[in-house]
Amino acid sequence: MDTPLKRLRVRQGLTLKVVSKASGIDVGNLSRIERGLQITSLSNAKKLSKFFGGEVSEIEILFPFN
Repeated sequence: MDTPLKRLRVRQGLTLKVVSKASGIDVGNLSRIERGLQITSLSNAKKLSKFFGGEVSEIEILFPFN
């Protein structure tokens, strides 16, 4: 299932590896976060939101299906 985080990454043409390296989040964990299979920490949500310039919020990352 697509989450706001995954849709944004794909729309920007970025790979999981690129986002993983830039955010410091393990690529496997990032993949699970994107698919909504793993809830991440607020710290990681902030890193991802910052990486994407606020185009995806921490709330959208923490609660992708609400």
